[in-house]
Amino acid sequence: MILTTKTSKNHYTREERDFLPSVLPQTPARIQKTQGDFILWIGHNTFLIRTKEQYWLTDPIFSKRALLPKRKTPPALTLAEVNTLVNAPNIIISHNHYDHLDRRSIKGLPKASRVFVPKGLAAVVKKMNKPHTLEMDWWEEKILSPGIKLVCLPTQHWSMRINQGRNKSLWAAWLLITPMTTFYFGGDTGYFKGFKETGKKYPGIDYAFMATTAYRPRWFMHYQHMNIAEAVKGFRELGAKVFIPTQWGTFHLGSEPAGFPGLELQRFIQTRNLDLSRFKILNIGEILTIDS
Repeated sequence: MILTTKTSKNHYTREERDFLPSVLPQTPARIQKTQGDFILWIGHNTFLIRTKEQYWLTDPIFSKRALLPKRKTPPALTLAEVNTLVNAPNIIISHNHYDHLDRRSIKGLPKASRVFVPKGLAAVVKKMNKPHTLEMDWWEEKILSPGIKLVCLPTQHWSMRINQGRNKSLWAAWLLITPMTTFYFGGDTGYFKGFKETGKKYPGIDYAFMATTAYRPRWFMHYQHMNIAEAVKGFRELGAKVFIPTQWGTFHLGSEPAGFPGLELQRFIQTRNLDLSRFKILNIGEILTIDS
């Protein structure tokens, strides 16, 4: 979402203002040495997932800016490095806001890539040199290959883009179901009953990628962005095993500092005595191997 608001009564300590994820070096070399399936945080809502020799890329953005906001941390991989490492990844887009649908990044990825978008967005993405774009409606399922299913799920958000207009396309979460692992890619959302509905209909989610960004001030952001407590509540209602926070530490989009959500999540886990092993707060460029 590109709708930065600086008005807030919150005062932050120096630690809270300066806190950011570390950026790990030599990511291409580490990928080449990694055996088996993995999850790699490139930055913001961009993850590279390898599962059974298929590659999936979520909301790819490698640009220095998301329309206006400038990156606080660099991506773990450049666009050129991704194209060298991966032949033609499957690409998932959650919605059309500029920090999730970056024209330069989409155009620069291989033309042969398959792109999956919410309903109403295919025509826009096809113009970004991506002819193999498929749009899906909420609760729609697609069998992509034996044992691989993709599900488009509702979230509580909105959409708008220059030359497209407000709410002319849907916003979505995605469920990628493979024979061994199920991934929930949350996208932007406020807290809503959809977490319970998804958890009941699709039990056995392994990894839940939950948005943790741009949630202050609450009077303005509460409908469209969850705070930390709401994100953890949604995670529990999904019935997922592992929580992976997304979108923190790259762009300053809310009134809270860019890296503050990662720090607040750490504190929340500690003060609530939560099981730390179920929360994977990654650094940029960190590779999380998937235990099958």
